[in-house]
Amino acid sequence: MAQRLLAGQRRQLLLFDEVEDVFGSDGTSLLSMLMGRQGRDPESLAKGWINQALESNPIPTVWVCNSIAALDPAYLRRFDLVMEFRAPARAVRQRVVQRYFGGNVLSEQGAATLAAIDGLPPAQIERAARVVKALGSKRRDERDAQAKRIVEMSLRAMGHSTARKAAGLPQHYDPAFLNTDRDLSALIEGLCAGRAARLCLFGPPGTGKTALGHHLAQVLDRPLHVKRASDLVSMWVGETEKNLAQAFLEASDEGAILLIDEADSFLQDRSRAQRGWEVSQVNEMLTQMEAFEGILIASTNLVDSLDAASLRRFDFKVRFDFLDPAQRLALFRRVLGETTLDAASRRRIERLDRFTPGEMANALRQLRVLGQVPTAPPLLDLVEAELRLKPGAARSPMGFLR
Repeated sequence: MAQRLLAGQRRQLLLFDEVEDVFGSDGTSLLSMLMGRQGRDPESLAKGWINQALESNPIPTVWVCNSIAALDPAYLRRFDLVMEFRAPARAVRQRVVQRYFGGNVLSEQGAATLAAIDGLPPAQIERAARVVKALGSKRRDERDAQAKRIVEMSLRAMGHSTARKAAGLPQHYDPAFLNTDRDLSALIEGLCAGRAARLCLFGPPGTGKTALGHHLAQVLDRPLHVKRASDLVSMWVGETEKNLAQAFLEASDEGAILLIDEADSFLQDRSRAQRGWEVSQVNEMLTQMEAFEGILIASTNLVDSLDAASLRRFDFKVRFDFLDPAQRLALFRRVLGETTLDAASRRRIERLDRFTPGEMANALRQLRVLGQVPTAPPLLDLVEAELRLKPGAARSPMGFLR
């Protein structure tokens, strides 16, 4: 009707929003229900009518939908221009926050917290700014908390995750406390030159694989996208492959380092697969790895279970191991701020087999919760307790000791 009424007019434009509710191809759309009530085949009649409308409309029309999957491919072929609007990258989100909140409403940290929320659309930022300004709080820290809370509640209501990102690096972090079979300084220097690379980091838990990804992001001054199995695996067949493709696309668009934790979930040996979707997930991961022109880091604790073809596609395979005695001593000295340790403490450190930076980080968190300043005896007590709980730890023998 709008096309007929405006056909003789000049300089007119039509905008049709949420078009999937009317022309969707799933049988629940408005047009399908109207056709069905008249006793006609809704699928064939709707297709023919919509195709004709798309091919012959005299007035330029912009069709807007939230889910392109609801539109029949026959319709999509008839559009002259198809554009996808994705959630903006972090750098764009920072500009949007600055635009709507201005320079005085939020603190620098508060603005950065909002911009760090993946998937946050500009419309939600604009609404949050309106609400915060209407509340009229005089304190900037309160405005920071209000903005964050408003955005998180809105995203949760829409079914989006608001989980916090992985924690950053501890203050005592240093690549010197990583026991690897490669020269990390030379590798990092090569990556700083702007070269693309695919890295497989493998070894026991806590040895610093994920932390190296955070360190690289800081050194290269790039965003870091961390994806775990829980972020990508779906119960629906084919959805995991789509999530993998989307993760690579987002990292490519933003120039980010892509870190896939628990990569063995997507690169299992295909010869052991029992279901078709297990093979298709590996195939999708391998295809995306081949096409990715950035820095990919895949970390795993189960390198022996990886598909042989995936190992060939990694430029570097870096093994992470437990800290050697010199590294253990240097790490304790760095954390305690002491250049020397008493003989008893040094002997205890020498006996810390299977010790990783992860145990140190855990012990320091416990002391922080207890409000205690790290000193050698309690720190060693906590580290030794953590090591006794590790699989394969030596157990105290039964019987009498002399």
